[in-house]
Amino acid sequence: MSKEFLAPKKIITGKDAIKNSIKYLVTMGKKPLIVTGRIVSELEPFKTLTGGLAEQGLDYTVFKDITGEPTDVMINKGLDAYRENNCDFLIGIGGGSPLDSIKAIAALYVCGGKLSDYMGKEISGEFPPMAAIPTTAGTGSEATKFTVITDAETDVKMLLKGEALLPDLAIVDYTNTKSSPKSITASTGLDALTHAVEAYTSKQAQPLTDALALSAVKRIFEYLPTAYTDGDDEMARYEMSIAALEAGICINNSSVTIVHGMSRPIGALFHVPHGLSNAMLLCKCMDFAKDGAIGRFAELSRAVGTASLVDSDETAANKFIDGLLGICQECEVPTISDYGIDINKFMALIPKMTSDAFTSGSPANTLKNVTSEDIEAIYKSLV
Repeated sequence: MSKEFLAPKKIITGKDAIKNSIKYLVTMGKKPLIVTGRIVSELEPFKTLTGGLAEQGLDYTVFKDITGEPTDVMINKGLDAYRENNCDFLIGIGGGSPLDSIKAIAALYVCGGKLSDYMGKEISGEFPPMAAIPTTAGTGSEATKFTVITDAETDVKMLLKGEALLPDLAIVDYTNTKSSPKSITASTGLDALTHAVEAYTSKQAQPLTDALALSAVKRIFEYLPTAYTDGDDEMARYEMSIAALEAGICINNSSVTIVHGMSRPIGALFHVPHGLSNAMLLCKCMDFAKDGAIGRFAELSRAVGTASLVDSDETAANKFIDGLLGICQECEVPTISDYGIDINKFMALIPKMTSDAFTSGSPANTLKNVTSEDIEAIYKSLV
């Protein structure tokens, strides 16, 4: 069976990547809408971007009302700003939320209607150019054809997809991530780890994504603990930025599996950051999934050094799950109750979360049959 492999048209990485990308940004259109959050708009990467555009005489409009994970209400406001200011391309700068938001704004601008109209459908059309500049190392949104937006009325995290959503330009400068607090470093880093592990153990895995996934998992196991404990360590920040990019390219082509399917409802209903809700589920879900892909989990284990060549595949796979638990503990991932979620409310919402997770389609990519009963049991095991 043939496979497709998609990535942004141009990727620029390393120190001064924003500064060195201005020459490309000014060719994308006459006036961008820069989508970001209020905190990022005060930071140096944003000032480097806007200063560079101004030096080249390019006018721009800033929309900085992406607060937390994006909702359809925020996207509608961003669309209004895009139209009212006669913008013709989009730049997202910040964590995954602004990057996801430019894709959703572009989709509504071209396709019309409501975002909920496009759940489960392939979004297509002639989209305005998009540039994505992450300031965290984890979501990989700069390299994917996906966007996740919460429906404010139904509390459902909508996974929207389509090749048209893939940014034209990804600008990955590890120095942008040095301002990230420990909690964000952990959340986004574990998000990238989840992407890489799920991509490697997905039914849609392919040789090109396998190579990137293994590379990303090795980088994260080695460098995430350092980035978490010492945010000024430039090598750790660099390696994590590359790992996040690799993992983003992986899920763009191999998709995600059971963890993401189950984490979106937790995020939507309890307002848990996406990477953190993934981390809360990662060990339980991968322990469930491993006997459907023992060899793949064993390969991951040997790659990161949690198992040796003399270990059986089953032993190696179990050691990899232990390794996941260890890195989650190093990054101080809280339990459901430690995070402050009301256990009774969580239990009461398990039927809705199970339904939302199952119908998202992501669990079906797992190399093991996943039933609604399996998902429900994993949710219950978290309390």
